[in-house]
Amino acid sequence: MTALYELPAELAIDTSIARRVIAEFIRGQLRQAGFERAVLGLSGGIDSAVVAFLVAEAIGAERLLSVLMPYRTSSPASRADAEAVVAKLGCASELVEISPMVDAYFANDPDASSLRRGNFMARQRMAVLYDRSVTWSGLVVGTSNKTESLIGYTTLFGDSACAFNPIGDLYKSQVRQLAEALGVPEAIIRKAPSADLWPGQTDEAEADISYPVLDRLLFWRVDKRRSIDEVVALGFDLALVARVDRMIAGSEFKRQVPPIAKLGPRTAGVDYLYPRRRPGSARV
Repeated sequence: MTALYELPAELAIDTSIARRVIAEFIRGQLRQAGFERAVLGLSGGIDSAVVAFLVAEAIGAERLLSVLMPYRTSSPASRADAEAVVAKLGCASELVEISPMVDAYFANDPDASSLRRGNFMARQRMAVLYDRSVTWSGLVVGTSNKTESLIGYTTLFGDSACAFNPIGDLYKSQVRQLAEALGVPEAIIRKAPSADLWPGQTDEAEADISYPVLDRLLFWRVDKRRSIDEVVALGFDLALVARVDRMIAGSEFKRQVPPIAKLGPRTAGVDYLYPRRRPGSARV
């Protein structure tokens, strides 16, 4: 089979093993929390499509709710791709238009930057998902990949928020490989990755680097712990290595649980960790 994307050789994975591990992870996370259902935001992009397929494979499509949350400037093609995933899986879905919510907030601040608007959209979508998690009685599943997490290309309490994340340890290139194995629609695999926060926005243009190159660099710097000199010897540009290192270091706060000033003998989340069991009607 001819690959639909450029896959760096060192990032190739055994998709059969990955699917089995992730399926058990999904079932285990739900079981530990006392839930049987899951909910996720379906954007029409490859990450959320892959997670939708993985969840359906793990627990059955009938237990998955996919929520489409377009803004008025969102690409119609993205909505069509999301609907194609819903149709192929046969899962429940819901359309929630976030334009009235976002526009109401910025009504008195019409000159707000694209960055502010994009971050607010991401957080508004997560607010919708957590509300729907109550009506659906399911946990919110994350759809951010390892590449985005390492360089900080996520919004705190937005797309990075979730109860658990099945693809958080997969680089973008690996997500694409898994997408092909799962049978994600080819149009979704082939299109340029985009958060669809404003017209024409693409991830690679915004970061000014291609995912295959970035993934390889992150793999050697993070997974293999190679030094700067060693990765430069592999052919990476020194300025690029330095820039990516700064992105990793500068976004570390996004990957950590908020620190707590320790005053008592046992601090929640630090030295008091309670098993993930839901006693009755716990809040999600």
